[in-house]
Amino acid sequence: MTDVQEKGSGYNSGSSDDGSQHRSAVVMLGFVCFMGPGLFNALNGLGGGGQLDSTTSANANATLYATFAFGASINNKLGARLTLLLGITGYSLYIGAYLALNIHPHAGAFLITAGAILGICAGLLWTAQGSLMLAYATEDQKGKFIGIFWAIFNLGAVVGAAVPLGQNFHSTANSVGNGTYIGFLVLTLLGVTIPFMMADPAKVVRTDGTKVIVPRHPTWKVEIYGLWVTLVTDPMVILLFPMFLASNWFYTWQFNDYNDALFNIRARALNNLVYWLSQIIGSISIGALLDQKSISRRMRAFSGWTILFAMVFIVHIWAFFYQKQYTRESTPPDSSKMDIFDHGYVPRIWLFIFCGLLDAMWQTTAYWIMGAMSNDPAKLAHFAGFYKSIQSAGGAGAWRADAVKTPYMNMFISTWVLLVAGLVFALPMIYLRVKNHTDLADETLMRMDDSGNILDTSQAQHRVEGKEKEEK
Repeated sequence: MTDVQEKGSGYNSGSSDDGSQHRSAVVMLGFVCFMGPGLFNALNGLGGGGQLDSTTSANANATLYATFAFGASINNKLGARLTLLLGITGYSLYIGAYLALNIHPHAGAFLITAGAILGICAGLLWTAQGSLMLAYATEDQKGKFIGIFWAIFNLGAVVGAAVPLGQNFHSTANSVGNGTYIGFLVLTLLGVTIPFMMADPAKVVRTDGTKVIVPRHPTWKVEIYGLWVTLVTDPMVILLFPMFLASNWFYTWQFNDYNDALFNIRARALNNLVYWLSQIIGSISIGALLDQKSISRRMRAFSGWTILFAMVFIVHIWAFFYQKQYTRESTPPDSSKMDIFDHGYVPRIWLFIFCGLLDAMWQTTAYWIMGAMSNDPAKLAHFAGFYKSIQSAGGAGAWRADAVKTPYMNMFISTWVLLVAGLVFALPMIYLRVKNHTDLADETLMRMDDSGNILDTSQAQHRVEGKEKEEK
């Protein structure tokens, strides 16, 4: 199925000198998400997608996350580049729908439909992204590679946030103009071309001399069976499901119930910019910690968990003192909102910066934990599929709750509780499942042949060695 190399106590555990080839592959992957999800995040970070009334945007996002499909089997069958291409196309349609809504106020149904289509596309994109990002790196580089990807991806949101900030800096209105949406639309259309320029993953060589492990593209029957095998043979991943669920839930409170509720468009745009800038700092810093060679991988896992636990309480204790000061009724869409020059703005923008740090650290750590469980892209694609699907189910629930005007305090408390629950459930999984090295014996899908039979370790290694001789 793959090129596998036993090294020490685990395979794919070595590191070497340059690694420019697979680092550039991660950079290209980051730019795919720069032009698609990065700009999507910038738009949503404005609160209400930049609209005066956030209800239609919240309903569109609820539909989007509800249609987020399991893309793992499709990715393993079609290949990552084609899956990325299919995935990124939905972002242009979605942003175009916001432009249509700005021009025709009754185009809300079109936006909600575009959200449903984007949900399907985004499920494909993020599954391919998760599989490739974790597969390109050796074991001691996964934190760094996740950090590199997350930094480039969030540069898209930074650029996207800078556009409305520049266009609306002298505006005290509560919504953005057509130019903002047109700029976003052009950038997402450019992003569609990037998958065509990406190298074939099968030709990428890691720093330790091994090739990137590429799924076999077996029959649909075997691929769907592999999904079931992943869950049955690695049931500990279920303990990560609460962490996955929480990972998009908090966006609703942050973007709509804090940024949109309290600030005018100029302040929202500035908040949005610093939020995504802080994501770059958060992802690179936690990624560096998770790759510290002087600390065992298990200790790094517990260290990452501890930092997340502390950040959750710092952010939410701080936010609680602001949230208790306002309600939906006290901040209607057409009310006067806080500006960047108003008293009390500075500590509130600092809270938003810490929200961005927490988001990046949470997502990076979640990916790193999945990467610590396996090095097989077929299995990682299923893990990423679980992650994005459950994450999106949470996002759909949160956005819908916001659309039906759930009280802000209820949204805030649910966010806090879910984050704590995600960490509590993840702790025993880290203790029982994360090892200092990943062994071939743990890789059930890697040992599965094209008929769905699972080989023992010696048989699988013999088959890989035979394939390597044939390729030479």
